[in-house]
Amino acid sequence: MPKGKPGESKNHYTGEFKQKVVEQMRAESLSYREAGRIFEIKHHQVIAWERIYLEEGAAGLHVERRGRSRLESGVQKGRPRQLDKNIEEDLIAENQRLRMEVDYLKKLNALVQERQLQERKRR
Repeated sequence: MPKGKPGESKNHYTGEFKQKVVEQMRAESLSYREAGRIFEIKHHQVIAWERIYLEEGAAGLHVERRGRSRLESGVQKGRPRQLDKNIEEDLIAENQRLRMEVDYLKKLNALVQERQLQERKRR
């Protein structure tokens, strides 16, 4: 992707394109860099789009985010966005699964180290 000259507007991607990138990346288990290479965009952009996709769903990718917010009230500024219940439940389940996996790997590592220590003692 060619770099723009000073004063040129930056690329604007449609919500459909952003959704296609994120969904293909997730479906094919691509890394951010691989997805960036395939679609000729910077991988940092893919990271941001996936975050929006996970927090707000596909509809969040269709929202224009450039420029100042039209809502100038203080209500929107400091309040965190609410996650969809399904997404929140999925994240909680994944977090629990990952914690169990970490515990399992810690125990496995301890067993391996103990076995190696016993083998050293035998020599």
